[in-house]
Parts: sequence; structure tokens; C-alpha cells
Amino acid sequence: MSTEIFARAGPETGADGLSADASGTGASGAGTPGVGTLSAGSPDAQQRGLQRPDGRRLRGDASRRIVLAQAVDLASIEGLDQLTIGRVAQAAELSKSNVATLFGSRERLQLATVEAARERFVETVIEPARSLPRGLGRALALIDNWIAYSRDRVFPGGCFFADAAADFDAKPGEVRDAVAATLRDWNGYLGATLRHARDLGELPGLDDPEQLTFEFMALLDLANRNSLMGDTNEPYRRARAGIVARLRGAGADAAALAVFAAASDA
Repeated sequence: MSTEIFARAGPETGADGLSADASGTGASGAGTPGVGTLSAGSPDAQQRGLQRPDGRRLRGDASRRIVLAQAVDLASIEGLDQLTIGRVAQAAELSKSNVATLFGSRERLQLATVEAARERFVETVIEPARSLPRGLGRALALIDNWIAYSRDRVFPGGCFFADAAADFDAKPGEVRDAVAATLRDWNGYLGATLRHARDLGELPGLDDPEQLTFEFMALLDLANRNSLMGDTNEPYRRARAGIVARLRGAGADAAALAVFAAASDA
């Protein structure tokens, strides 16, 4: 399983083999190895051209963040496949030439948008759960966070990656690969967490963690779609009920399941 996507989410407290990027790069990918140990006037800094920040680069990075904040929300509503430099420039109230300078091509804009969406997903769903020890508690937190991420419209169009997958599932290329990698890592991370719970004796009746992960993903994706189509939160309650039933059958702690089931999706 590839876990790089979540290894950049921050230090791992649960000792499950995932750790922050050793380069010092955070979720934004903007860190530079070793810069924090240098002073601006030191010989090493001078040799590396780090005497002072490049104002143009800082302004460009700020503009890029503003544009991508618009792009991810726009893509979640109108579709990643419909995202163009002109449309994003209009939404961000910038000139088309400015956006083209930042990204170079439509495909590079789409790839950057997928990466920005990944970062928002990690911050919303993964990071809070990683504060818990690996096992059933973390698995329930991941699922609960995902439900809140979809229900509370972290992206205005619901789950960004469900929509992007529908756009690109039959369109080979780098954008499809980027979307698929994020979904693969999310599936793998939840599956590994359920496997840890089984190995810790918290799900003694679980024979196939991958099958359970598949079923949970199906419930969550359907809840996301039906909530959007029906303008109701009822599908999240039904997804919770299905997840609780499967975990109960696998021998999960009744008290932990009761807390998860009682969460409000109003």
C-alpha cells in the first residue's frame, strides 16, 4: 500500500509506520530541506542563495494558493474535467494570462487542483484521526470524519474525489492517475487501520479487512451521492447503520459502536 499521501499529513502518533516527510515538507509541499537551520547571513545561506526571500516567488505562491482555493471548489461543482484556465481566472477575478503564467497548461492546473484537494482531504479526514492510537478507535474516527467531510460540504459539491473519479474513470492520463492514487491511498489507509484493529483483537470476527473496506467505501460513496441528489442528510444515517452492523458482526466493542451510531448527522 502506498501511504506517502498521508505521510505528509504530520507526525504519526500511533506508531503504524507512517511518519512525516523527512525533508521537512508539510502538507503544502512548500518546505525546503534544511532552510530552518540557516541564518540569512551565514556563508552556507549565501552560497545557497538564501540571503532573503524572493518577493516575486512569494507573491506567486500566494496567488497560486488563491487560485487553487477557487479551483478546487469550482471543480467539485462543475467537474474537474470542465476546469479551464479561463474559467478559473474568471472565478478568481484574475486575468487569464496571470493564471496561465502560474500553471502553464490546463492539465497542470488540473493536477495542481487534485493536489490541493488532497491536502484539504488530509487536513479534514486524516490528521484528526491520526491523533488516536491505531485500531478500532482510529477506524471509527476516520469514517466519522469522512461523513462530516461530505455532509458539511468541505467541498461545496460533496466529495471532490468521487466527482473527479466519475469525470476521469475512462480517460487515461496524468490527471486520472493522480485521482486514482488518492483514492487508492485512502482505501489502503482505512484497510490497514481495520487490519490493525483485527490484529489487536478489537475485531476478532474480521476475516477479510479489504472486503470490509470495500463495503464501507460503497456505503460512504452512496451516502455522498444520495445526499447531494436528494438534498438530505438521511443517507449518512443509513451509512452509519450499515457500518455499525458490519462492525458488530466482526465483534467490535458495543460501547464504541454506540457512540459512533449516536453521532448527529442533522
